[in-house]
Amino acid sequence: MTVRFLAVYDTPADPEAFDRHYDQVHVPLGRQLPRLRRYTIGRNPTAVRGEAPYHLIAELEWDSMEDLRAAFASPEGRATALDAAHLQELAPVRSMIFQLDECR
Repeated sequence: MTVRFLAVYDTPADPEAFDRHYDQVHVPLGRQLPRLRRYTIGRNPTAVRGEAPYHLIAELEWDSMEDLRAAFASPEGRATALDAAHLQELAPVRSMIFQLDECR
């Protein structure tokens, strides 16, 4: 089973400041999360329908829900969460956790 954490950031008031902090502070913190399999970032997303208020989409992937929960509960996870609270001040964010299933 693969599990993902998805964070979708709205366009910040100061995109350059947001990107600088995200790239220089948040990504290095996130990459230290235990058992993290993959960390990808999508920039400048374009809506297929409706408006496109989004600036950045981050996907983090683990092998299991237990691995994800352990990562978030770790010292690295707590440090990343503290920084995520700072990012929330720069740009509203929506996040979710989901399990991937193969379509048949």
